[in-house]
Amino acid sequence: MPLKTNTVLVSPAPNTIVAPIHEYTDEQTAKIKALREYADTLLLPPTDPYHLWELRWLNKPDTMARYSRASKWNFADAQRRIKATMEWRREFKPDLIPPEEVRIESETGKIIINGFDRDGRPIIYMRPGRENTETSPRQLRHLVWCLERAKDLMPPGQESLVIIVDYKSTTLRTNPSISVARKVLHILQQHYVETLGRAIVVNLPMLFNFFYKGISPFLDPVTRDKMRFNPDLLELVPVEHLDADFGGEFNYEFEPKSYWDQIVAACGIAPDGTRIEKSADRPLPSPTQPITIMDSSNSDAPSVHTKSESSSDTAIEEKFADMSISNKVTNATRITTVDQPGLVTVS
Repeated sequence: MPLKTNTVLVSPAPNTIVAPIHEYTDEQTAKIKALREYADTLLLPPTDPYHLWELRWLNKPDTMARYSRASKWNFADAQRRIKATMEWRREFKPDLIPPEEVRIESETGKIIINGFDRDGRPIIYMRPGRENTETSPRQLRHLVWCLERAKDLMPPGQESLVIIVDYKSTTLRTNPSISVARKVLHILQQHYVETLGRAIVVNLPMLFNFFYKGISPFLDPVTRDKMRFNPDLLELVPVEHLDADFGGEFNYEFEPKSYWDQIVAACGIAPDGTRIEKSADRPLPSPTQPITIMDSSNSDAPSVHTKSESSSDTAIEEKFADMSISNKVTNATRITTVDQPGLVTVS
């Protein structure tokens, strides 16, 4: 058995090839552009405190493409979906949840982000048996906070994540209710479209078959197709990134404060939920450590994103509007070196 560690894996394994890489026809590209133009007509005015954060989300290279794909390139449906999510984000503000608001939900490690699969997708482990709080809106906000952090940790070119649900030690008392599961599915399927790469369920007792029968009507065909029960996880996750509980060599020992501090630092989250590093594409891994990103489709030279020298809203908005970020990937992206946590070089 490998030695135990408290270190959280916030970067993919070396030589990971990010997949899938989406390429679009001229017609599809035109629809993606048209959807962005439509979204701009819905944008909050600059005087609104949430304007910059809404603009930041719209400017992410994958946003319009994901909603276009989720709508199967039906433009009217894509418009409806993007409008609904913009309205939801204004109310829920998923990118501005203060860490301390949801920290108690992480005390037992019932939901943690740790490691990446073979395609560079961040892994979210869910262990319902470790439930430590009563059903409340805060539980849902904690889950959304984790989804946002997993997105922060995605390597350039990756747009999806993996959820592994481990039912070991789960009881009827600790298992989430069907009503809560429906709310989670609604948020995931409607407001994080094309974000779920795989949903893996392990150690599911026969006793909980009724639970999946209860939520099955709310699973859209796309989500249902991504679900796998008790697969060989070593085929999906590098052995050095797979938790030892599931046959891997990553013998992670959960320690609440250590885990929380590492995730908050890796994603650059300030105490009020804003970002320590206001970057055009995603928060930097830490306030003192730059991330070097090389986009093989655009330049031979690496682009280094460091802390902004300007704190003015105008400067920040210009950064958010800069669409020349190196997240725009058209060819397969290989993680070639991970020299230290949070420092990623791709080529």
